[in-house]
Amino acid sequence: MVDLTALWLPIVLSAVVVFLASSVMHMVLTYHRSDYKKLPDEAQLLEALRTHGVTPGSYWFPHAASPAEMKAPEVQEKFQRGPVGLLTVMQNGPPVMGKHLAQWFAYCVVVGIFVAYLTGRTVDAGVAYLGVFRVAGTVAFLGYGLALAQASIWKGQEWRTTLKEFFDALVYGLLTAGVFGWLWP
Repeated sequence: MVDLTALWLPIVLSAVVVFLASSVMHMVLTYHRSDYKKLPDEAQLLEALRTHGVTPGSYWFPHAASPAEMKAPEVQEKFQRGPVGLLTVMQNGPPVMGKHLAQWFAYCVVVGIFVAYLTGRTVDAGVAYLGVFRVAGTVAFLGYGLALAQASIWKGQEWRTTLKEFFDALVYGLLTAGVFGWLWP
């Protein structure tokens, strides 16, 4: 068993490595550019949303307030006619990248803490690189990726986008595993 405090360096360094890798993957490589589509007649739709006072939040449409209302013929007709979807409305203004990047880095540190905790409880000090790599990589992949499937299952995200996110999570998991294997006491 390896104490969590002995793993502060791989926790922080793996967060830095994943943060840098994700920056390259999203800003240099182009495979995520097709993840979102532009709305048809965007200007008219945005004006309609402004006119109706849509505030930040998550919206499901057509909306039914209860299971009984969901079964109502007029609601079923709305679902048949479409469109059906989820809409996330954020605060007005350009994205505050500093805030998002800080939250992403903090998340990378949290994943690193869980990787350190579980690997430290299951792998002894002095174990060879590959023994550490397997456990740390599995935990990191779980932390970075597995839950992303829920967006395709429940929220209608295209599976090809989720598969790209799984690929990212696999890269992040492998990088994290490499750092933990390298710096394992």
